[in-house]
Parts: sequence; C-alpha cells; structure tokens
Amino acid sequence: MNCCNPIIATNAGGIPYFSSTNINIGTDNININLGSRRIPPAGYLTIIMSDVIPTTATTTLPVSLTLNGITKALTLPNGTPVTAAELVGVKAIQVLNSRPEGILLLMSRTTV
Repeated sequence: MNCCNPIIATNAGGIPYFSSTNINIGTDNININLGSRRIPPAGYLTIIMSDVIPTTATTTLPVSLTLNGITKALTLPNGTPVTAAELVGVKAIQVLNSRPEGILLLMSRTTV
C-alpha cells in the first residue's frame, strides 16, 4: 500500500516543492511559471527556479507566480510587492500561499 501521494513532491519537513518551468522577464513584470499541478497548494511551498533572475533585469519589476493558469503577485509579509531586486541571483524561494486571503507571501530565499 502506498502511503504517499505520488503527485505531490515534498521535502523532509513535508513542505511541497515545485520546480519552475520557466521565468519570463517582460517589460512590466517577471513571471515565474510553475506549470500545472493536480492540486492547488495551500500553506508553505518551496519553489526551485529553473533559472536565476539575471543582474541585468530591471530591479523595480514586480514578480508574480503562475500555477494552474492563475497568476498572482508575490508580496513581502508587510504587503509590498516583491521586485526583481529581492530575487536577483536567487535559486530557491519559500512561499506562503494564503488561500483564504488569496495572497502569496515570500518567506525566505536562497542564493546560488
């Protein structure tokens, strides 16, 4: 009998992790695409980015995440939008997906 859901990958702490499929740097924002998953995650999740945001990106661009075709802005815990400046050179981020409030909060980041 399988005790674990093979659709959801988790780390040792039980926090789901996703690898981004691509990072799109546009003229008005930076979007981290997570592709499609069978379930919408809630609570904490770790995102391992396919590429780092380069130092040449405009540092004032806001960052958003797209999962299952839904795009949401990534914010800091104080409510301000996350910009490229916070994620330049970052390879992994931990995010709190607060589904009742409909917000994504950047909780931590790890540089390369």
